[in-house]
Amino acid sequence: MTTQVVKPTTKLDQFLHEQRPPTPFVVVDVDVVADRYHELVTALPAAVVYYAVKANPAPAVLRRLVAVGSSFDVASPAEIDLCLEAGAVAGSLSYGNTVKKRRDVAYAASVGVTRYTVDAAEELDKVLSVAPGSSVCVRVRYDGATADWPLTRKFGCTPDEAARLLVDATNAGSECGISFHVGSQQRNAAAWDEPLGVVAGVFDRARDGGAAPSFVNLGGGLPGSYREAAPSLGEYGTAIGKALDGAFGDQLPDLMVEPGRYLVADAGVLRSEVVLVARRAPDEPRWVYLDCGKFHGLAETMDEAIRYRLRTNRDGGPVGPVAIAGPTCDSADVLYEKADYQLPLELAEGDMVDIMSAGAYTTTYSSVGFNGFAPLAEHYI
Repeated sequence: MTTQVVKPTTKLDQFLHEQRPPTPFVVVDVDVVADRYHELVTALPAAVVYYAVKANPAPAVLRRLVAVGSSFDVASPAEIDLCLEAGAVAGSLSYGNTVKKRRDVAYAASVGVTRYTVDAAEELDKVLSVAPGSSVCVRVRYDGATADWPLTRKFGCTPDEAARLLVDATNAGSECGISFHVGSQQRNAAAWDEPLGVVAGVFDRARDGGAAPSFVNLGGGLPGSYREAAPSLGEYGTAIGKALDGAFGDQLPDLMVEPGRYLVADAGVLRSEVVLVARRAPDEPRWVYLDCGKFHGLAETMDEAIRYRLRTNRDGGPVGPVAIAGPTCDSADVLYEKADYQLPLELAEGDMVDIMSAGAYTTTYSSVGFNGFAPLAEHYI
């Protein structure tokens, strides 16, 4: 594999060339976020977009998404407050975390949030008692096995349990629907086929029990542009449309979609400095140590799951295999050792490595000061 030279947007390049703040940092172009929102609305015109705030909760990102008309998927009171401060109305927020403190549900209800996701009878009871009359979204389990970052085990209930929860929600006077998640960075456009078929069956069983489910949340999963290729957004839109038609025919429910990574990943670049290049043994790859690692925002390199594209100021010359690690004195702080990364042979201390499509799940994964290193800096243009 040879080093791939990847150019970000002109504004990002200009910032990196002219500003040169201390590394490591992320810079995000919020115009790209807005463009991605409009592209998604075109590809899935029947679905209301709820941006997954956890991907990047920066006020600049939220303000731009409020301006273009997005709704928001939130996971905590802090994210609720960030959205409201950015100008969102409470009715555009969906509390999608299935594990909520009772007092947090009460707070959300007090500021006007009316939609909550649950995946257990105990959580449904909590919502119905603290926020009666709210809209209830029941999350069905799906393994998302073909995703680079699967979301398994922790979330979701069985189809039979989902049908029972829909009946209970309806009997309590709540609007109700179903959600699922195909896994983050899902590079298989057909991944929605199976869960939508399951959801249609849950709808039928719930209606037989007197429930009135009215909406489906398609979850997230739409990818960013990392090292391995993914289908185009248009291909996802077409595939999801066919899956919906196969599951529901002309009785299409109301639709939600909760993108996070897709909207913000490609809008950002993370710049890091090479601290050290060392060869530990003659027959081993060079070790390249960056000033940004797992504890500075690159947590998604865990198990080498998310494989970022890299760009250096030495691109264009001969390359060789490398292991890539962060700067902390923790043996877990290794980004890539098995994924066949190759970087220029001339790469040396003080050179810059740009980690592309790093606008999602970086700033929020950064530690508050492990080993005394400052949290990842962030800039928005």
